[in-house]
Amino acid sequence: MAVAPALGILGGAFDPPHNGHLALARAATDRFRLGRLLVTVVAAPGHKGVVAGAPARLELACAAFGELPGAEVELDPHARTVDALAELRPENAIFLVGADELASFLDWKEPDRILDLVRLGVATRPGFPHERLDAVLQVLQRPDRVELFALDPLPISSSEIRDRVAAGEPIDELVPPRVAAEIARLGLYRAG
Repeated sequence: MAVAPALGILGGAFDPPHNGHLALARAATDRFRLGRLLVTVVAAPGHKGVVAGAPARLELACAAFGELPGAEVELDPHARTVDALAELRPENAIFLVGADELASFLDWKEPDRILDLVRLGVATRPGFPHERLDAVLQVLQRPDRVELFALDPLPISSSEIRDRVAAGEPIDELVPPRVAAEIARLGLYRAG
């Protein structure tokens, strides 16, 4: 019996989503031959504050990922990844993160439980210190459930985009055109 294509899960605040998020989604889809990509917009992240409200960030994520084949976008009411995954109980799923997230993975709620529920697909970039990742992998009960893959770096951050919008500077090279249009339409991230 053939194994169903894997489900990729990309979660985040997406405040706002940017071209780096899309590059990660595309690279992971190719690397893991994903049949579907579930993008979850965390309504109230437990690890960081957000500027835009959940409905606006959901609209932005729909604009960003809506044209990727097999992508679905939904709001995640859980503050912690393990709680969302425990409720979802996905089969043959890969939770997608960047190397920075793996480096702080031991600070997440129940990291070993997360690896019981899903595999981790970790995008690494040139120059990221692998010893930081190795230190995490050595402590995990299931390091075999973590797979690293290379991603060409796109030095973009959501905070940089918010700062540029607030300063009235263009963001066209940092976000998909539909996201830039939605940010303008919704009046997000403006100064004052």
